[in-house]
Amino acid sequence: MASLNDQPATADDLMPLALTSYGHFTSMRADSERRIRGLSLHLERLNRDSHAVFGVAVDPDRVRDLVRKALESRSEPCVVRVTHYDPTVNLGCPADAGRPQLLVTVRPAGQLPPAPLTAMSVPYERDVPLVKHCGLFGALHARRSAQLAGFDDALFVGADGRVSEGGTWNLAFIDADGTVIWPEAPVLPGVTMALLQESTEYKVAPVTLAEAKEMSAAFATNTSIGVRALSAIDNTSLAVEHPVLTELRDIYLSVPGEEV
Repeated sequence: MASLNDQPATADDLMPLALTSYGHFTSMRADSERRIRGLSLHLERLNRDSHAVFGVAVDPDRVRDLVRKALESRSEPCVVRVTHYDPTVNLGCPADAGRPQLLVTVRPAGQLPPAPLTAMSVPYERDVPLVKHCGLFGALHARRSAQLAGFDDALFVGADGRVSEGGTWNLAFIDADGTVIWPEAPVLPGVTMALLQESTEYKVAPVTLAEAKEMSAAFATNTSIGVRALSAIDNTSLAVEHPVLTELRDIYLSVPGEEV
């Protein structure tokens, strides 16, 4: 069930979001004890993106309260999404959208870690990449194209030939020396990525598509999947077992969840 400000969301409530996609969100994985890794970072993201999208702040205590209520009846790991949008937004005058509300939805979470994924390179750069916004058409169209071609997801490549991120995940590589490399590119600053960067050594550098295919390993990160190996980029196979990958998974799983 979807709730808007702690009340059941109606079709009329959701219609403006469906017709405009003007809003932003964050998705958080809650464990069976209803604790969330990186909760503080998710709250910071909501506030930061709200200033970018609506020019107003978000009350973190209000978000916590709504998430807590949404998780009350849940005893299994799940993913809770908080979407921030203005139900009165008008397609012709989005400048008037300045009274955003909080929509909370919950879905079951998958197992960690998930199976490795295959990615097809797709020329694509997200609009306003630093904001986790609801404008997902481009990313989903790229994902659909990849899946129709027999892959699991799309890997975005910019006009400069550099790789950036995936459909809904950040991307990193492990080079021949065992160094973790995050691509230097306009990407969404993911919470899982930030948690790993806080606890590991790494470097940020430009990575072309050709260089990506020569790496020892590659992996995707987001709150739903944790650290997920890539088994192939296009027709180039990549190792899915690597000591650094194992270490990164262990580091991520050792991050304590925060109470909502």
